[in-house]
Order: sequence, then structure tokens, then C-alpha cells
Amino acid sequence: MGRLFGTDGVRGIAIKELTVELCMQIGKSLAYVMGESSRPHPTIVIGKDTRASSDVLEAALCAGICAAGGDAVCLGVVPTPAVAYLVQKRRAQAGVMISASHNSAEFNGVKIFGEDGYKISDDTEALIEAFILDRPGRVQTYSGDEIGRVTHDQNAVYDYVTHLESLISNRFDGLKIAIDCANGCTCTTAQELFTRLGATVERIHAEPDGMNINLDCGSTHIGHLMEYVAAHGCHVGLAFDGDGDRCLAVDETGELVDGDKLMAIIAKVWKEQGKLKKDSVVVTVLSNLGFTSFARANGIRRITSNIGDRYVLDKMLDGGYNLGGEQNGHIFFLDDATTGDGQLSALRILEIMVRTNKKLSELATIMKRFPQVMINVRIPNYQRENWKNDDIITDLIDRREAELGDEGRILVRESGTEPIIRVMIEGREFTQINRMAMEISELIRQRLC
Repeated sequence: MGRLFGTDGVRGIAIKELTVELCMQIGKSLAYVMGESSRPHPTIVIGKDTRASSDVLEAALCAGICAAGGDAVCLGVVPTPAVAYLVQKRRAQAGVMISASHNSAEFNGVKIFGEDGYKISDDTEALIEAFILDRPGRVQTYSGDEIGRVTHDQNAVYDYVTHLESLISNRFDGLKIAIDCANGCTCTTAQELFTRLGATVERIHAEPDGMNINLDCGSTHIGHLMEYVAAHGCHVGLAFDGDGDRCLAVDETGELVDGDKLMAIIAKVWKEQGKLKKDSVVVTVLSNLGFTSFARANGIRRITSNIGDRYVLDKMLDGGYNLGGEQNGHIFFLDDATTGDGQLSALRILEIMVRTNKKLSELATIMKRFPQVMINVRIPNYQRENWKNDDIITDLIDRREAELGDEGRILVRESGTEPIIRVMIEGREFTQINRMAMEISELIRQRLC
């Protein structure tokens, strides 16, 4: 990770850490770097989520971009994958998404895409960081008629929804779908998309007020959707996160179908159809051990990456794979998109349900999950990485790993986007792994908090 950029852009508490001044500097430096590499006055498209702070940070980014001679095209509230798509369609030199994804409303972030629709490289991030932190005086600013312009793209939502619709050959007439929009970006797109394709759509958590994004809803808090689907006789439930790049599903009985199971369902069908490149799926080390068993039974190679969508994508591009993702529902379909897209994931699952005439609960039986416990421990910022050098913590982890043997695993890691240590344990006996997870988490709290 860089000095400003983490694994998923620049993140922080909006206004206090991700300040207006910093966003203006990001805008200026981005326009300058893009101008040097492409053309003197680059066009940069900007999308945002529904946080109260997004409007303020958008204004700061636009000011910085225009001061450095770039043109800022505001897309409005759109999902992150819409920015990745529209930066190519609009032939812009870069795209920016203002969002902290699945995090709570006090946070915000800046994700940057290149003209190819992929997130910018580490080298480009480092260059932008250098101009902000080391050489701010190097960024040329303009005046008079050389100042950039701010325009508003009124067709962004329509063009993105139309694009997604074009990727699907089946209609969903007769399906009753419950959608949890997480009070986020999919509030502007999901109803239109799934209704166009014939489904009957019922939305929950689709009334953003600037502070309720991801608040006890969406893919990170899926309990409400599980209850809603079962109580209202829906065929399926779909839960997105705040910026729309993740999707988790709920079957007709109200049971969760997570990212591992969604990928398993899609991989099996694609392999049978000859569409799964190299008969392989890229997953992270957090993927459930049940996915390994599924892959082995179905002649599918499980390719493992580090944790984080950036690492999944790198592994897919390096190996020429077209399906990969994370248990949290961030799934890549590289034949159709350059970034994870929760609504595209939903479309692919609905497409399989219609083609096979099977309920989601039946499709999901192809993979049996091992019991898994995940506990998040929030730590002070100054304690980042210190647990690795604490012998008392690491000795306990080693002892519990030895106790599990080949029947499970322990994974302890820090989040790349917030000051949290995640303790994940899998095994055959839930009681055992739950006890271990609580024991390790409590020790981390005692030692670091």
C-alpha cells in the first residue's frame, strides 16, 4: 500500500481525514498526470454514492481537476462499476468514484479508474501521491479560458442499465425478487434494471438520507432481507453494498447464498457450457474450505489469491481467467466487465435459475460450507501491524492451529481499508472454532486496545 492509497483507493473519515483539501489535491494531481500521459486537457468522469459527504468531496475534486485544466463530467449517484464502464464509453482519460463501499456513512473514499476501465496501477497511484505529498508545486494550474469545465451527464444511469441489460439473453418474467439496496448507489439503477427484464421487484432499504448507507442493511447486514424473502414469498433476494460492486443472495426459504456458493453455481454451469476459461476460478484465502471440495469434485481448478479484490483481479489477468471473486460477494466477470459488479452477479444467477428452471436453494446444494467464524476486532490506528510482533498473540494462534490440524485453519489479518483485525477460523465443529475465535479476538483486544 502507498502513503495515501490503500488496497481500494484513498479512504478515511470524511472531511476530517479525507479532507476537502486532499480531494482538491487528488483532482489536481490526477488531471496533471492524465494530461501528461494522454492529452493536455483530460476528461475525467466522476460518480458518487449517497453519503452526505459525497457532494462536498465531489465539488472539491471538480475544483482540483478544473484548476489543472481538466474537464470534470459528473455522473451523479451511480454504482462503482458504472464509472468503470462509462469511463470507456465516454472515452474519458480517467474515472473517479467517491465512495467508501460497504463502510458506514462517516467514512468516504476515492477510487480511480484508467481509460481502460481498470483501477489505475500502483505506479500511477505512486505518481499521484508524489505530486500531492512531495512536489505539489509541480502541478501546473490554469486561468482564463484554460480552466476546465464541469458538466453533468444526464444519461449515465440509462446507459449503464442498458449496457447490463444487453449482456443477458433471458427475461425474468414471473420471478418475484426482493432487493436490498443498502440505501446506496443501486437505489438509482436496480428497480429499472430488473423491471425492464420482466421481474416483479420489491425494494427494501432504498431511501437514502445521507447517513443511512449500509446501516443495518445491504450485503453486510443481510438478516432483514432473509426475513423479508421468507415472509413475502419471493423467489430470491439480492443484497448489494453501498457502492453496488458486491452482491449476496437469499434463496426462497430465506437462507443466505454467499459469494463462494454463487461462484460455485456459475462455475459449474459455465464449465458444462465450455465458457469457464481454463476450467478455473480465482478465490481468496478466505474462501470456505467447502469451495475446495466442490471444485475438486467437479474438475475445477481453485486458484488462490491474497485477500482483496485488487489481488483477485491481478491473478485473473495474469492467468487469463474469466471468473473469480470473494466470499463477500465481490465477483468479477472479466468477459463483460473490468471490475466487480453486484448487479451483473445477480443477473448471472437469475439467468441460471431461469435456464435450469431450478430454485436457488436447489442450485446451492452443489457446495456444502464448512463451519466458519469471523470476528472483527477494531484497533487504534497506531497499533496497525503490531499484533504480528506480539509473541503472546502469535503463540496462541500457533497452538490453536496445531489443535485443528488438517481439519481446519486459522487466518488472522488486518483489513486494508479500516483499522480492523479479522480473525477467521474454519473447521468441522462449530463449537470448537467459535471458542477459538473468541479466545484469540479477546487476547488481541487485551494486548492492543
